[in-house]
Amino acid sequence: MPPESDPVDLGVFCVEPGRWTAVNGRYEFGSGHGSGAGGGTAVGVVAGVFAAPAVRSKAMADKNQQEVWNEVGKSKEAMAALVSPAAVPTVNAQTSYASVISNNEVEKKINEVAAPVEHNYESVIRQLREKNAVGVVVALNGDIIWADIFASSQLLQKYWPKLIRSYATEAVITRAKGGIVSVKDAQGFLDNLQARHETADIEPGVYRQTELTGDGFKVFELTSLLPKTGFALHIAKMAD
Repeated sequence: MPPESDPVDLGVFCVEPGRWTAVNGRYEFGSGHGSGAGGGTAVGVVAGVFAAPAVRSKAMADKNQQEVWNEVGKSKEAMAALVSPAAVPTVNAQTSYASVISNNEVEKKINEVAAPVEHNYESVIRQLREKNAVGVVVALNGDIIWADIFASSQLLQKYWPKLIRSYATEAVITRAKGGIVSVKDAQGFLDNLQARHETADIEPGVYRQTELTGDGFKVFELTSLLPKTGFALHIAKMAD
């Protein structure tokens, strides 16, 4: 954005009940598979942490504040079920999604999933750069649920640590057991952009937000319209 530009409305939703402030609402996959979860566009960043995909999907797909809060509540209930009986009252008493995520026992559960990837951060990022990777396809229990595609490897690298924590949170909440997804399946998920319905919200000369609805998926694309750009900054695809 140019200096002193007017704020851009990206339809952000609050994930903290009681803290609501209205703001108006062919890609190549390198390699790998996993049993994590996945991504979001300009939605759900709390205290430096991306909200879990289930929460972000309510903001992006449903565009309903109450649905977002309902999903936050479900996530908190799921987290409370994972901690020791002594910690349950503490988790339930929190009104802040970020505070629940920061609970020692909840954080320990998330770390069990995220830590191995975080510990190999430099190695993973180096491999991604070498392959000119710009995105991630994520699966839970053998089912692809999400993809995050960025404009460059540098953007992917910037958001990688937060994305990993987000995916790990979803895996913990859903009690993911594992599963294998092939590169072919991941590529197929990315390639399938046959939409039945398309809508776009445009701020001329600044950005365009496009929503594609297909059979079993939704795609959200944020495109820069600033001078000498015209490329997609971020694409998030979720399975319905």
